Amino acid sequence: MEIRKCILFFLLSLFFFSALPALAGEVRLSIAASMTDVIKELVSSFGKEHPEVFILPNFASSGSLAKQIVQGAPADLYISANQKWMDYLVQEDKIVAATVQVFAYNSLVFLGRKNPQVRTLGDLTTLSLIAIGSPKSVPAGQYAAQAMEAAGVYEQLAQEHKLVMAKDVRQALIYADRGEVDGAFVYRTDGLLAQNAVVLFAVPAGLHDRIAYPLGLTHAGTTNSEAQAFMAYLKSPEAVKILNRYGFEEAVTEQ
Repeated sequence: MEIRKCILFFLLSLFFFSALPALAGEVRLSIAASMTDVIKELVSSFGKEHPEVFILPNFASSGSLAKQIVQGAPADLYISANQKWMDYLVQEDKIVAATVQVFAYNSLVFLGRKNPQVRTLGDLTTLSLIAIGSPKSVPAGQYAAQAMEAAGVYEQLAQEHKLVMAKDVRQALIYADRGEVDGAFVYRTDGLLAQNAVVLFAVPAGLHDRIAYPLGLTHAGTTNSEAQAFMAYLKSPEAVKILNRYGFEEAVTEQ
């Protein structure tokens, strides 16, 4: 009788524990600020199929995030707005080189309140204040600086103190949208979010490095199955549709 009770207890226990949901997995993301909105939707979409996974995104400039990771901030997956900061983390042995691949592409625009007199980079010298992500840590600012240097206006604008340095591209967007500056350099995808400012002109792509978003796993990420699953999802057809809807060009087939 006792043996039967033990067997019954074992079977009931097995059924009970097998019915419990798996312990929630945790994935920490470090994401370039310009991908804030699209990543939030991608996380939401992924969560519908993986409700047991808890994703913690951290949005900031690519340089700030890279420095945080080097200083020991927890992260499983990093997405940069340029190759420079990804290479930096690979060199610091924080990102596993074999996992790095281009995730998406973007383009650069200049936006502000409607001004028919501003149509090219050369017209920027007529403005008083121009917001730009700090080139030292913000890729959008680095691309903008390259374009202005190629157009021969960067030095003049800097000497005349017309450049307002923003902590990231989203802050530059806010400055322009509120009318606190005459215009700002932002990504095309950010321009779609403006409520008051409009795109005054597209920055010629040939004047700066191609705007690519590489992603890669940290050493912790390579041992986190949920992080690997999320990374795989980012290359799925569903994820590509979301990327395109936010104005990004996918690069899912490139390694």
